[in-house]
Amino acid sequence: MTTPPRRTSPAARATRRSRRPAARTTFLERNRNRLLWLAGALAFLIVAGLAFANAVTPAYACAEIFSPTPGPSWTPPPGASPGASGAPTVTEPPPGFVQPDMGNVHVDTGTRVRYTFCPPASGRHYNAAGQGPIDGGLHGPDDGTIPQGWVHNLEHGAIVILYNCKLAPDACTDTGQANLRALLTDWPASPICGFPPGNLTPVIARFDDMATPYTALVWDVALPMATIDKDLMLRFYAGQAERFNPELVNGCTRESAAPSVSPGATGSAAPTGSAAPAATTAPVGSATASPS
Repeated sequence: MTTPPRRTSPAARATRRSRRPAARTTFLERNRNRLLWLAGALAFLIVAGLAFANAVTPAYACAEIFSPTPGPSWTPPPGASPGASGAPTVTEPPPGFVQPDMGNVHVDTGTRVRYTFCPPASGRHYNAAGQGPIDGGLHGPDDGTIPQGWVHNLEHGAIVILYNCKLAPDACTDTGQANLRALLTDWPASPICGFPPGNLTPVIARFDDMATPYTALVWDVALPMATIDKDLMLRFYAGQAERFNPELVNGCTRESAAPSVSPGATGSAAPTGSAAPAATTAPVGSATASPS
């Protein structure tokens, strides 16, 4: 007699299934959500760090602070005193220090520029509306003006007057700003092209990376000053502006330029510096002056 097979009860089958080993999972599967959160947090920190680095990195750099040695006060040569009978006509050379030219290449807005000398009287700069040239007039200490903007003004023949909030903190007060704004009163037209003051020139802006409280600039020539001296700056502007800048605008030429230039090695006009007046307001020097 054959004994029929015994059927396994549902409870027994369930017990056997529960005894089977659980399927193994990988580390990535077990920690998938945590890893996703970690990756997201790391990406956020990287982006935030790059943004912070861009925010605190200066838009420009200076290899050297331009600090020429003051020359002696200018005096007429013997026998050439004004008014002397038969004496040759002698004209005092314009004030200012020649700065080695750093070129005039246009770069994309936002490009960080390293200048050989600061404050730069030439060099790479922006060429975009509102970025370079910048508007003429007074720019406040918190306006964030940078050389890449106003060097383009210099390229077109403007004068740029810089004030240093570290060495001349009074210039950055309300009173000091009012005094700087007063420089614009009765400012003359440019000496060669006759451009009226306003849109292009003069520019007055903060710049702390220089050796003196104030500096006036035209292309390739700097006039460091211990204090603001409007008369000295006007002589500087009249004698040095629009003579060496590589770009003249609106059809202006240098045909009417006064002969305050000397031939360069290739016969082209080269800036001439001058000895300084004895005034303590500004150390200005000779054409051969070099940064110390």
